[in-house]
Amino acid sequence: MDVEILYQQKLTSPENACAVLRDKQNLILGMGVAMPPRLVEAVANIIKGDDFSVLNIYYMHGSQVLSETLLKPELSHKICPRPLFMSSHDRAALKCLPNRSLMEFVPATFHQVGRLLTEQIEPHCFMVTVSPMDKHGYFSLGTNADYGASVIRKAHHVVVEVNDNMPRTFGECSVHISEVDAIIEYHTPLTEIPSHPPSDIDIKIAHLIADRINDGDTLQMGVGGVPSAVLSLLKNHKDLGLHSELFCPAMVDLIRTGVINGKKKSWMQHKHIFTLALGDKAMYDFMDDNPSIVGYPASWVNNPSIIQKNHNMVSVNAAIEVDLSGQINAEQIAGQTFSGTGGQLDFVRGAYSSRGGRSFIALNATAKKGAVSRIVLRLDGGAVTDTRMDTHFVVTEYGCVDLKGLSLPQRAKALIGIAHPDFREALTQQAMESGCI
Repeated sequence: MDVEILYQQKLTSPENACAVLRDKQNLILGMGVAMPPRLVEAVANIIKGDDFSVLNIYYMHGSQVLSETLLKPELSHKICPRPLFMSSHDRAALKCLPNRSLMEFVPATFHQVGRLLTEQIEPHCFMVTVSPMDKHGYFSLGTNADYGASVIRKAHHVVVEVNDNMPRTFGECSVHISEVDAIIEYHTPLTEIPSHPPSDIDIKIAHLIADRINDGDTLQMGVGGVPSAVLSLLKNHKDLGLHSELFCPAMVDLIRTGVINGKKKSWMQHKHIFTLALGDKAMYDFMDDNPSIVGYPASWVNNPSIIQKNHNMVSVNAAIEVDLSGQINAEQIAGQTFSGTGGQLDFVRGAYSSRGGRSFIALNATAKKGAVSRIVLRLDGGAVTDTRMDTHFVVTEYGCVDLKGLSLPQRAKALIGIAHPDFREALTQQAMESGCI
């Protein structure tokens, strides 16, 4: 097989690549950085025609291009977007739609998404951004193994958007040209997530968590100010490992300095495991052709039975609110989906199941500039991301409590103790009236 000849045979225009789409099919798009901007634009142009009544679109973490094309209000009668995790772009687009019901959120814990998109949902077409093909005929999924590494093997039709800026990564990120049906080229800067300095509250919470991280631990860090702040406090630690859903810029510094080296991992030593990456150009350049950074599908990285193979696994994630029984809501505000189920529960369970493992759920004690307590009698958002049986450590700027082994009254008292002082009396009264204490 001459891979260069095959490449030229499959190379086409975005419009021709999208011509395979049919009415009422399921289109799956790559996630976040791997969402192909030129193909997304071409799909929007295609479905404007009379041949389409509706196209189902599945994805996680929509991009700005998606919100400016397929999610425009004028196409709302032509598509049915079904995100499994909503980004700020998705939320902004949702506000502009004539009816909130036109965007249908799909709950799914991250390690099950690959199976969901290949078994429960028929994958008619998959579109994703990849790195340039190497001399052996392999592209790389680069920043996004996530569900892409699963779907690309099962989709009826695979279209890749080759981008010179997508890093070449290892693990299970390689895709051979024989597995691809159509290729387009579009070289544009990758999506970058600007880093914001952590707030004073983030730093207070981060200190409480960092004090409970030991040399030799293996880390998973979620999205947000607190996980980034925790990483910034680990510069004097030794021999940390990485088995994380997310790869982010704060991890690069710790790898460069040898703080994260994977030497003490009990599973896949010396390898920095991730399933998706969000960051800046410097981070993408660091990932490129770096054999120590390996991407695997979320079905593997986020599987609790795999996570627990690393002893002393530490998971750090954020939440929107926690109730006095220890239930965690990390996805809804006032009953409306804000983000998604994601992989938080995967790592909460996997970390605690590991020998010596710990999981931390971090949140500011208040919201709306101190007007609302985020520790509540009962969850206001409506969604339970982590059950009360799974929750381990809960951390606010007022303290860190271990809920494992505590009775319901003990939990209520412990959580009231780390609520903002202005709300403790009211929470105590509510707890007494409801019979919690």
